[in-house]
Amino acid sequence: MEPRISIVTLGVVDLDRAVAFYEAMCLVRNPKVTEGVAFFQMGGIILGLWPRKELATDAGVDEAGSGFRGVALAYNTRSDEEVDAVLDAAAKAGGRIVREAGRAFWGGWYGYFADPDGHLWEVAHNPAFTIADDGTISLPG
Repeated sequence: MEPRISIVTLGVVDLDRAVAFYEAMCLVRNPKVTEGVAFFQMGGIILGLWPRKELATDAGVDEAGSGFRGVALAYNTRSDEEVDAVLDAAAKAGGRIVREAGRAFWGGWYGYFADPDGHLWEVAHNPAFTIADDGTISLPG
């Protein structure tokens, strides 16, 4: 297995609502594959939105999960100010701020929002992580 993540798929209750949220966050939906699913190119990873029931059926699991899912997606920024801007955009798009931005024990600036289906996103500026022009992030060497 090669070390990479190709697609992150979120099970959503209302596909149209989820698409509207992520489009309001400035993601561009792929116009070619739209039948019952939505894909967004995010640098070298694809974000997929699929109705929760269909995703559970496809995986062969019960869709009745609730509460904390034990997973958070992360969006790293190039500045503290960008963290604040992304959290503000998420709130305006219909997301819920879970943790207001603040100083982290590791020296960066971060906060959390939840999308309309409760999926957690950490938004962080970690000065030790380099972000290339294309959005690729690198761990410190």
